[in-house]
Amino acid sequence: MTLLLFCVAGAQDRLVALRLANTPIEAESVAGYDHLGAVYYTRDNVFHKDFSGQSLEYKNLSLGKIRRIDLQNPLKIMLFYEDFNTVITLDNQLNETLKISFSNIAEPLVVSAAGMASQNRFWIYDSVRQQLGLFDYLKNDAVFIAPPLAGTIRAYDTGFNFFQWIDDQGNWYTCDVYGKVQHLGKVPESDQFSFAGPQTIVYADGGRLYLYDAGKSKKYLIENIDKSSQSFFLKDQILSIFTGSEIINYKISLP
Repeated sequence: MTLLLFCVAGAQDRLVALRLANTPIEAESVAGYDHLGAVYYTRDNVFHKDFSGQSLEYKNLSLGKIRRIDLQNPLKIMLFYEDFNTVITLDNQLNETLKISFSNIAEPLVVSAAGMASQNRFWIYDSVRQQLGLFDYLKNDAVFIAPPLAGTIRAYDTGFNFFQWIDDQGNWYTCDVYGKVQHLGKVPESDQFSFAGPQTIVYADGGRLYLYDAGKSKKYLIENIDKSSQSFFLKDQILSIFTGSEIINYKISLP
């Protein structure tokens, strides 16, 4: 197990952002974009997709608050309703294609984290077992692949082949589909994190945004950006900042 620490020696490494465009939006939270440029967001707990002047929505208020939106595959979007222990998948027209209540399967689970995985599976974290698993939604069966976690998951992200999280002590871990867990280091104190890849995060500190690359063990200050961010995310070298009334996009050339 390799331990990587955040450190900066000498001059501050910097990334200069190039402002591209801003888009006014009425939203509570912005989930992201897909490769065709559609923007996904929530307002009044309703999930929205806007693209080329067309607006679609999915509403299921009986399931409570949408806790997570997974946009890895825009043809199979996942919504996680933690309060009702339920996952919904939608097609690209936001039609419901699957509904899994983890309370109603043969061996019930209490899921507090969920995301899309490969091969007809969801990543899940069962808070009773305190274990990560892969749930086959065709078989309605879960396989737990890693030992119980020591801490509480504070923030997490999923890819088809990995689950990564930051615990309540600031430790950053990643787990692959075979159950191999790697400790990527400790992150600074911050209330805002955005995962930008399997070993990269963007975080806020003192009114500024930083990018940390765990693979290189390097921290970069992101310059020339709007500082009134409510949330932010980085995808395909485009940093998107949601201010509460608009999305501002910046181009960032990663080293």
